[in-house]
Amino acid sequence: MRWTAKPWVLLATLVTASVAIPVTAAAQQTHLLVITGLGGNPDYTQQFHQWATTLIDAARTRYEVPSESITYLGEKPELAPDVIDGRSTRENVEAAIQSIDDRASSGDHVVIVFFGHGSFTDAARINLPRRDLSAEEFAKLLDKLGGQQVTFVNTASASGPFVEKLSGSGRIVMTATKTGEERNAPFFGGYFVDAFSSGEEEADQNRDRRVSMLEAFTYARARVVQSYETEGLLTTEHALLDDNGDGQGTDEPDPLSGDAADGLVARTLFFTSAAGRRTDAAFPDDPELQALYQERDELEARVDDLRRIRGGADPEQYQAELEILMIELALKSREIRSLETAKGAR
Repeated sequence: MRWTAKPWVLLATLVTASVAIPVTAAAQQTHLLVITGLGGNPDYTQQFHQWATTLIDAARTRYEVPSESITYLGEKPELAPDVIDGRSTRENVEAAIQSIDDRASSGDHVVIVFFGHGSFTDAARINLPRRDLSAEEFAKLLDKLGGQQVTFVNTASASGPFVEKLSGSGRIVMTATKTGEERNAPFFGGYFVDAFSSGEEEADQNRDRRVSMLEAFTYARARVVQSYETEGLLTTEHALLDDNGDGQGTDEPDPLSGDAADGLVARTLFFTSAAGRRTDAAFPDDPELQALYQERDELEARVDDLRRIRGGADPEQYQAELEILMIELALKSREIRSLETAKGAR
């Protein structure tokens, strides 16, 4: 849906949203499902496993996602039986998604990340032990998560067609490639993981001490481009992000570029714990910034509350109000960063 209301209509809607949506202290809980597919050779198997465990460790220790909200399905559970919950078969993937649906609350954030190889013949697929899963089949699995915000990251080769098949309201879809014809093993997955671990400081563009899904994508894509340029190689992967439900990804999402822009949803979703929001800040005792931090927290709370009532709201009104709130949040974060920079933050 493309929002094209006049400025005075947008203002009226924003005022209505401000009155109608209460600010609560509750925060959305992240549920993380990490899947590693067939490696094809020991080097790839080990690489995918390392990416998976690094991402899980960052989510658990840095962002305090509880262990019971993290599931890891791997090609070879014997690599780390204390960490891997089961083999990454089609049946186990289906069961894991059903389990998340059973325990997730409305408005929670479900993050599904696939590390492995993909293929494209009659359809795009992720390569799993025994039976692969196509993009269309995966889309049906995600339909179970209708009450949650979903981030699906396919870091495999030939992953581009997953954007069109999985695109929908309340979903972020990232792929390592633009089409099914980009079949070389991508680097995107490793850099996506780095955004939450070793590259976190650089990835955190607005310096709010956490990395959004948009920031992780932007960081990973930039590092991929840089790596090919450094090596003087022809770029064989072009990452995409779609979060406006139009089935068309973009390589440079910009939430402030206009109505229904890609990046609006991804800008506001993070790895989070239901225990509460992050409270660290560059200048926690500065009165001027304290007021801005509070305003940002309130906007985030309103976004969370709006998402919780998504199922019972008029779809067009919901999308319009969500877009307004997310633009307000992006502008507020920009204002905070500008003032922090002026006061000497790095």
